[in-house]
Amino acid sequence: MKKIILSTVICLFTVMSSFGQSGTTGQCTWSLSGSTLTISGSGFMGSYSELSNPVPWYYSRDMITTVVINSGVTTIGISAFEDCSALVSVTIPNSVIDIKSHAFQGCSKLTSATIPNSVKNIEYGAFQGCSSLTSVTILNADIGERAFKDCTGLTSVTIGNSTNSNTNIGERAFENCSALTSVAIGKSVTVIPSYTFSGCSSLTSVTIPNIRGIGASAFENCSSLTSVTIPNGVTRIESATFSGCSSLTSITIPNSVTRIGNSAFEKCNGLTSVNISNNVTSMDEAFTDCTGLTAINVDAAKYAI
Repeated sequence: MKKIILSTVICLFTVMSSFGQSGTTGQCTWSLSGSTLTISGSGFMGSYSELSNPVPWYYSRDMITTVVINSGVTTIGISAFEDCSALVSVTIPNSVIDIKSHAFQGCSKLTSATIPNSVKNIEYGAFQGCSSLTSVTILNADIGERAFKDCTGLTSVTIGNSTNSNTNIGERAFENCSALTSVAIGKSVTVIPSYTFSGCSSLTSVTIPNIRGIGASAFENCSSLTSVTIPNGVTRIESATFSGCSSLTSITIPNSVTRIGNSAFEKCNGLTSVNISNNVTSMDEAFTDCTGLTAINVDAAKYAI
């Protein structure tokens, strides 16, 4: 029995030693001092998987409170800091171009993450579940699917810039960010995809300056949303786009819109009247269960509900 216990201890010591307090990750090096993890070097970090290829600091991830990424690092690898449950702050230098999938997913205590203008890509689920993150500004980066999904502490978001360059947003990028009250969207954003802000129940207003398309359920169940202006150029309002926006009292639908999809404004009980251009040729049960709606005005004509 003693030999078995001793062998187990030796085995565990060997495993822990193999992960050490410093080493390499991709083209970079890492070192852990106390609760601070520092990434240094020139080039990309390694990419990992919690199940099959864990990060070298995997067994210390619960004690890491600060991550410092030094200038020269260009890529934050897949799952690099995933589930670092004690992580509070991270420094991202201007040399970083890519933040890979799941890089900070599940970092539930992360309150601050400044994303520099050098970053061009924030990939799938990169900050998903960072429930203590309160604000984020993303001027030049494309935002992947679910990148900030379930960031329930996020209160304000700035996306895109004032130029005519194209900033892409993936589906469900800010889904269920239930504390989000303010969204500023720059001219570089041209499409709001499906479910982008779905479930953002504290969002009160949004201005959309340069959009050509809004996806299905993009603002579904934004129950505090009171007003929205859809810019001229949008041709379709898709299915369930504003479904469940029960506080919505006014909506401007531009002349460019030709189709309003099924359940687009379902259960928008705060609406009392809607003005619609006669350019709209298809409107499939768009206002189902809008209990406060008494009239739909189509240019000069008025139709009672």
